[in-house]
Amino acid sequence: MSAVSDRLPVFPWDKLEPYKATAAAHPGGIVDLSVGTPVDPVPDVVQKALVAAADSPGYPTVWGTPALRDAIAGWAERRLGARGAGHRNVLPVVGSKELVAWLPTQLGLGPGDLVGVPRLAYPTYEVGARLARAEHAVYDDPVTDLDPAALKLLWLNSPSNPTGRVLAKDELARIVAWAREHDVLVFSDECYLELGWEAEPVSVLDPEVCGGSYEGIVAVHSLSKRSNLAGYRAAFVVGDEAVLGDLLQIRKHGGMMTPAPVQAATVAALGDDTHVAEQRERYAARRASLREALLRHGFRIEHSEASLYLWATRGESCWSTVAHLAELGILVAPGDFYGEAGHEYVRVALTATDERVAAAVQRL
Repeated sequence: MSAVSDRLPVFPWDKLEPYKATAAAHPGGIVDLSVGTPVDPVPDVVQKALVAAADSPGYPTVWGTPALRDAIAGWAERRLGARGAGHRNVLPVVGSKELVAWLPTQLGLGPGDLVGVPRLAYPTYEVGARLARAEHAVYDDPVTDLDPAALKLLWLNSPSNPTGRVLAKDELARIVAWAREHDVLVFSDECYLELGWEAEPVSVLDPEVCGGSYEGIVAVHSLSKRSNLAGYRAAFVVGDEAVLGDLLQIRKHGGMMTPAPVQAATVAALGDDTHVAEQRERYAARRASLREALLRHGFRIEHSEASLYLWATRGESCWSTVAHLAELGILVAPGDFYGEAGHEYVRVALTATDERVAAAVQRL
């Protein structure tokens, strides 16, 4: 066990605890903008579906019910423009973080294999490579920065966590074409795709990106953010049927199955666009308030054209900024959690109640 844990970096959030204590001591209470965890209610239509499926005494299937597969494929066609996606092109997973962390291991990667990761990125991409004993390399542009000879898995992330950057359609198409030329498998983390503000995010499954073929590409999606279902662990992947077929067999043996009530709730969530639009409006209002307050306070906002975060800087060490905001009772995430390139930035989440966001704006 210790040999496995020794491969992993220090869990970054532990470093934030002293600043959390400082922020919590503020007379008006803490405004926690450090973690992107939803705070708004689970949509009523989803709760009802979960309750209706509560009497589920038997084992669920790893592949999901036919209704779930229909819902995922239908949503992918409607929302991502994915043409001809069928049951063999979809696979539910137990939250997207689980998939990210264990994907290199399930793909059979190991020593000598390379995983490509954005220079500023969700830390679990690197963790997944470490768990598999594979190597990882960061990039700004994978086409120019990575050696395809050892590269087995390329992570894309658009909209980006933490920066909110959106990759343009032609840029995605260029990367996909290069990866196919060199037989590199592309997994595209698109969990924030429905939260575009100043840009319209595009999936790798868009025909203009993938040429109408899913060969060598898989898109990762989650209901945590767009439907407030982080507590449900409801996510799925869509793409290359050969890759997903192998993952299905591995996950069957591993018992990695989404609970039956959550499968039913996912069907309901994917079939209802109204709650998504309502949640977008909540986040848009919070984003506008926080963005203006941060700018007035002397911050510069970079990228942030999509996702649930503002990528902000005062041109100083991220930890100095964290300390400054903690004194105001506001907790944010230091940018170096996401890579050395973030050492002068902080990530400010939009996931707080209207009352707490208003408190942060007033303090700023």
